[in-house]
Amino acid sequence: MPTNSQSEKAPTRRTTVERRSDVEVVVTRTFEASVRLVFEAWSKPQLFQKWWVPKSMGMELHACEMDVRTGGTYRLDFGDGMTFFGRYIEVTPPSLIVWTNEEAGADSSITTVTFEEL
Repeated sequence: MPTNSQSEKAPTRRTTVERRSDVEVVVTRTFEASVRLVFEAWSKPQLFQKWWVPKSMGMELHACEMDVRTGGTYRLDFGDGMTFFGRYIEVTPPSLIVWTNEEAGADSSITTVTFEEL
């Protein structure tokens, strides 16, 4: 008969990071939640504000404006002149969000987040 510790599932690795090139990093994160719920956490400002900045950073997201649709824009204000902004290139609920990071000017980047059921 298995003991309590033997019958409990070993924790699985929930986050992996892979550097594919000098300009591409792939972060994979597994959540115990439906794709729809995780998509909502990324696409609804009132939910996004609750989790985006880790508490350990000692920062706060002061303003969060998000129009999460293809062609929409976003603006994240952290105070002290630190603001992230850009536009949504592609949004396909509940599986994909692609946006620009335009705060760096000419050196802007593109972020792609995909949502998949396991």
